[in-house]
Amino acid sequence: DRPIDFRNKEHKSQDYLELNPNGKIPVLTDGEFVIWESMAINMYLAEKYRPELLGADAETRGLVYQWSIWSIGELQSPLIDIFIQKVFVPEDKRDNAVIQKAKDKLPALLSILDKELSGKTYLAGANFSLADLNTASVVHICKHLKYELTEYKDLCKWLDLIDKREAFKRYTALCD
Repeated sequence: DRPIDFRNKEHKSQDYLELNPNGKIPVLTDGEFVIWESMAINMYLAEKYRPELLGADAETRGLVYQWSIWSIGELQSPLIDIFIQKVFVPEDKRDNAVIQKAKDKLPALLSILDKELSGKTYLAGANFSLADLNTASVVHICKHLKYELTEYKDLCKWLDLIDKREAFKRYTALCD
């Protein structure tokens, strides 16, 4: 657990590239074992230290994988497009067409999640699972972008529940 100095391109240093050849974060070292990619790290940590987060049966594990993959494969992409434009691109060089195209995708995606959460507490069964953690971490990008979620009542109720978890509070503190 140590911060990476992006301004000094520490993530492109030879030492860092030996850990993650992509020169991106995150990377995790667990003893001699090194793994990168946030979802892979989360799956590894759950498998090794908290297997109950993966689900007790094949169906629940299938839903954990489904929502984890959906969140990064579908929902994260337009959010990151907006994030890059608003955070990394100077205002005078921003591509508003990219931002609008990404924003146009969000209602349908957020509606999928909201509908899934209707009448449910968690995404993959009766208990909190890695599906909730992984998906909530992507949905949280909306908060950083100040994207309004209030019309998605079940999603907001679920996100509020996840936000109250002590471990998730520590995670979001790292992102601020």
